[in-house]
Amino acid sequence: GCVVNGPGEAREADVGVAGGRGKGILFKKGERIESLAETDLLRRLLMEIESMTGEKVMDP
Repeated sequence: GCVVNGPGEAREADVGVAGGRGKGILFKKGERIESLAETDLLRRLLMEIESMTGEKVMDP
């Protein structure tokens, strides 16, 4: 999600991110998990999905 609507949208998802200029926030089940640099968001999101599902997802 974007900086305006993203936090609300991400809170509704099992796992999600809300990004702003150069950084973003990782959410899991409505809770803020971690604040990250933009360059780390995709990698960290994929790691969380793998942890939740027990399945390997595509490398970024």
